Amino acid sequence: MSGPANAQGPGAGEAGPSPELYPATAWVDRTGTVRLWSAEAEALLGHPAGEVCGTPAVELLTTRGDREAALAGRDRSDAGRSWDGVLALRHRDGHEARVALRVRPLTDRMGRAGWSVSAGDAGRIERESVDRAMMRALFEQYPAPIALLDGELRYRLLNGAAERVLGRPGNRLIGQHAGADAPHVDSGVIDRVLREVQETGESVLGLPVRGSPPSGSDGERMWSLSTFRLTDPACRPLGMCQTYVDVTDGYRAERRLELLSRAAANIGATLDVARTAQELADVLVPALGDVAWVALSEAVLGGDEPPKMSGPGQWNLRRIGVAPAGEGWPAGLPAAGALPPALPNHALLRRIGQGETVLLPDRESVVAAAEGYSELAPLFVPEHGHSAIAAPLFARGLVLGTVVVWRTRRPAPFGQVDADLLTEIASRAALGVDNARRYTREHRAAVALQQRLLPAATTDSSAAETVGFYVPAGGGAEIGGDWYDVIALPSFRAALVAGDVTGHGLPATATMGRLRTAVDTLADLELDPDELLTHLDDLVQQLQGEAPHQGDTVGASCLYAVYDPVTCQCTLASAGHPPPVVIRPDGTVESVAISPGPLLGVGGMPFEVTTFDLEPGSVIAVYTKGVIYREDHDPDAGLRRLTDHLARSVSPGCDLNGMGHELLRSLGDAPARDDMALLLARTRALPPESIATWEFPADVSVAAAARKAAAGQLAAWGMDELSFTTELVVSELVTNAVRYAGGPIGLRLIRGDVLVCEVNDPSNTQPRLRRARWSDEGGRGMFLIAQLTARWGSRYTRSGKTIWTEQPLTADLGLLDLLP
Repeated sequence: MSGPANAQGPGAGEAGPSPELYPATAWVDRTGTVRLWSAEAEALLGHPAGEVCGTPAVELLTTRGDREAALAGRDRSDAGRSWDGVLALRHRDGHEARVALRVRPLTDRMGRAGWSVSAGDAGRIERESVDRAMMRALFEQYPAPIALLDGELRYRLLNGAAERVLGRPGNRLIGQHAGADAPHVDSGVIDRVLREVQETGESVLGLPVRGSPPSGSDGERMWSLSTFRLTDPACRPLGMCQTYVDVTDGYRAERRLELLSRAAANIGATLDVARTAQELADVLVPALGDVAWVALSEAVLGGDEPPKMSGPGQWNLRRIGVAPAGEGWPAGLPAAGALPPALPNHALLRRIGQGETVLLPDRESVVAAAEGYSELAPLFVPEHGHSAIAAPLFARGLVLGTVVVWRTRRPAPFGQVDADLLTEIASRAALGVDNARRYTREHRAAVALQQRLLPAATTDSSAAETVGFYVPAGGGAEIGGDWYDVIALPSFRAALVAGDVTGHGLPATATMGRLRTAVDTLADLELDPDELLTHLDDLVQQLQGEAPHQGDTVGASCLYAVYDPVTCQCTLASAGHPPPVVIRPDGTVESVAISPGPLLGVGGMPFEVTTFDLEPGSVIAVYTKGVIYREDHDPDAGLRRLTDHLARSVSPGCDLNGMGHELLRSLGDAPARDDMALLLARTRALPPESIATWEFPADVSVAAAARKAAAGQLAAWGMDELSFTTELVVSELVTNAVRYAGGPIGLRLIRGDVLVCEVNDPSNTQPRLRRARWSDEGGRGMFLIAQLTARWGSRYTRSGKTIWTEQPLTADLGLLDLLP
């Protein structure tokens, strides 16, 4: 049988569609008569085998032309050829059916026996052919690499993109194990993923894999790897499919955004110039390069503005931040802290000084830049450095320094995109460095101001040996208003003071200076601690009245304690201040139980006085809340830590300075969020033999007795040279007490580094110093005392007042010196 001469059909000359699409079969003998008819043929055309077998096959053709062509070609010499095509056949119900035919000759010994015919629905076959063509085009033309693998994980089929990525034609890859000698990605990753998917059947989609193209000219690339298993309709494994999508551009953009985000988060949070420089270097390595350093002007490190540079030779840049730090830093390259020599007037340096980022993309440009400066090259070019970027730290019109990044290990050079990225990071970092510089300058000024407002760190007197410590707040906080003070009072007494002004900054420091001055002034009036705090509270309320115009809130806490080495008693009052801690000579440590009053500035509330004995050799610690307020914000826990540490570290005769430093170190390495002021005082006592006390009635005759008693005591002390002036002082003071105050009258001489004479009486009337006229018969007593003594004064007591005088132990001033 032969079809029409001009018949054409799908698949002609090709492998054609799958045989499953031609289910209907028939056998036609050499005369063109149908001899066999399958059930699938009956289903296709509706004719049962009984109706078709024995009839000419041409009877099934509907068009006359097809029938004539079939009859004419039946006996042609070339009728034995195979033929594929589409013909219109007659369906049993009368409609015309387009059927795709595959006609194949069958030969016997004589050479001809007939034809076998396979048939199927032409429309379905045509659709399948188009689908197959599109799928093949999709596979071959898909821009991303696709690889099909067999059950042994060997390449079975690859598209053009896969061949380009793998760098070899497909005919050289077919049959090789997947990933073998593949330059684009890690072969171990490919093999692991393929075996995992083959065993589990679970697809792996969008796995990021690093790699590079065969040429390696475009640097490292990123691929999105997807792997899944191929099965037939019965879910039997056929093989594997693996695809790669080049996501390098998106990956690089994401990495740039990530690097910018990390730079914004990690650089400049500490307000420390050196730490900010190191943070910048750490961000850049290894994210952008292999080696990086940040060099800053010496002036910037001190908080000052860098000089307005006329040339690179004046830069004086110190290398501050380096990465990788430690053993990873290249040998021979100056590390952190290095100050390079004066820089030449190089064109590249001038560009950086003008705020421009300089890119050296390859080794040739690096060599060209170093030409003529071979002696400086080892200071700036690391070993194996082949590409570099240098950007200025330019902020607010100032070049604060430079940042340099090198690539030494990774082969890909820097490009303009990298230079633009470093420029943006450097501009942000420069603001952080400049903010830290400004903070350093302001902090330095505030600390200098506060330190000059504080007293000497150590004092040594008859009452106590003292050591003071002040630690400003760290971690970016401003300077505060904490202070301590040691005030020498008459009669060898000493006042120990600690205070803390609310808030931070220069306003708090200035307020602290005013309060400390007020305490010194009030202490000179010899007020009791509670009365002194009351006057100080009034001052703070006055300052609060000024605050609305200055935008500040004024408040403070204060502890004022007076230690008397004669009685070995300490009297104190607190305005919202933590209690002192006492370490006694036997080693016992206790927090003094006090009744703290309100903070200064509250007003209207009294302050209570606490008095306790303090044995000689005891150590009393007064401090501000920063010492005990730590991260847990629990003052009770902080006070326990303080007392526990003092109990472990204090011993008789221990060094107070060392003990204080050790105490501050024990608080931890984290920067304090509040200022800390600490005052340690080891108490002393005047020996009883250096004190003489008498009491007299209010009688005019007691002046002579008082003079005699004083002269005798001075003789016993071997201080006869002071007898004359002392007798005059005693006589005048006792006579005034008898005349104006009444009795009893007390007299006390105290020998120390000066001679103190005290007379107390029950009167509250204070003596006045005045210059008597030539005709006055009295009024010259206090004037005479003021001339004979180094200083004198008066203080109230619970039962009256005490007038005191001090004389040096050498009688350099005689009565005759007072005469004109």
